[in-house]
Amino acid sequence: MSKFIFSSPRKYVQGSGVLDELGEYLPALGGKSLLIADDRVWGIIGERVTASLKKAEVPFLYEPFKGEASSNEITRLAEIARKAGTHVVVGLGGGKTLDTAKAIADELKQNVVIVPTVASTDAPCSALSVIYTDTGVFDTYRFYDKNPDLVLVDTQVCAQAPVRLFASGIADGLATFVEAQAVLRSHSQSMVGGDPTIAGMAIAEACEKTLLTYGYSAYTAVEQKLVTPAVEAVVEANTLLSGLGFENAGLAGAHAIHNGFTAISGDIHHLTHGEKVAYGTLTQMVLEQRPDQEIARYVRFYRAIKMPTTLKEMHLENESYENLVKVGALAGGKGDTLGNLNQHLSPEDVANAILAVDAFSKTVK
Repeated sequence: MSKFIFSSPRKYVQGSGVLDELGEYLPALGGKSLLIADDRVWGIIGERVTASLKKAEVPFLYEPFKGEASSNEITRLAEIARKAGTHVVVGLGGGKTLDTAKAIADELKQNVVIVPTVASTDAPCSALSVIYTDTGVFDTYRFYDKNPDLVLVDTQVCAQAPVRLFASGIADGLATFVEAQAVLRSHSQSMVGGDPTIAGMAIAEACEKTLLTYGYSAYTAVEQKLVTPAVEAVVEANTLLSGLGFENAGLAGAHAIHNGFTAISGDIHHLTHGEKVAYGTLTQMVLEQRPDQEIARYVRFYRAIKMPTTLKEMHLENESYENLVKVGALAGGKGDTLGNLNQHLSPEDVANAILAVDAFSKTVK
C-alpha cells in the first residue's frame, strides 16, 4: 500500500539583514543556546549574532566546530551542551556545520535552529544529516524525527560569500528534479520514507525552473556582492525548494555518485559538494539515457557558472579505471540511493558513465 509523506521545517525566514533578528526567535524555542560555527564563520558574523542574542536576553555558549560532521565531533559537542545545560542548538555556517547541529539536537532531544551563511547546499531544511568519518569519507545518512524548528537565511550574508559557493548551491539544487524524476519512475521512496508527494515533485520542478531561469543573472550579481530579486529567488531555490524537493521527492544517482567519489583520494576533495554533485548529475543523465540536447543544456549552464563538466576539472583526468569502478561500487552500496535510479547498475556501468560525461562534454560548444 502506498504511503505519502511530506516533511518541512516549522518556520523558514529569508531576507537581507534577518540575521539581526535571530535572538528574537530563541526564547520560544527554549532560550539558552549552544552556538556552533567554525572559526572563519564566527569571525564574520559572531559580533552580530552575539549582539542579537544579548538584545533578546538569551544566554548562550559558543563552541567552535572542528570541521567534520563525524560521530566523534557530534559526541564531543553534545557533551559540552549537556554539561552547560543549554536547551537549543544553533548551527551557523555551511553544510557540515548544519548537519552536525541537527545531530547534536537529536542526541539531546532539543530544538534546532539552522543559520546558513552560504547558499551552497540543500542541507538546511532537511530532517537528515550526511555523516562522514573523521577523515572525510562518506559514512551514512542519519535521519531525524523532525525537521529544523527554524531556518533563518540572511541573503546579504550569503551574497558576501565566495561566488563559487553560491554556484555550488545552484549545482546542488539542479540535481533535485533530475533525481526526483528517477525516484518517481522507479517507484522508490523519498528520504522521509514515503512515495514522492505531488507537492514534493512540484517543488522539485519549481527548483529546476527557478535555477535555469534566474541562476546566471543571480550568479553575476553575487560576483559583485549584490542582493537582487534574482538572488533572492535563487537563494530560496538553493535552500528551501531544493531542501523540500530532495527530501520529499527523493535522491537517486547524482548524490550517490557524489558520495562514491569519497572512495578515492586526491585533489577532487578540494572541490565543493555542489561541484561534485554537478558531475554526478551529468553522470546520472547519461545512465538514464537522457537526450543529448538535454545533457548539453546542463553542460552549458554548468560552464556558465564555472562548475566542472570534465574529468580534468574534477582532478580525475589521471585516475585509473579501477578507481572509477570503486566510485561506482561505493555509490551502489547499501544505504545509498543509486538503486533509486536503477537497481541493476554495476560499478562498471557507473565508471563508464563517468568517462562518457567527459567525452561528451568536450564536444559541446
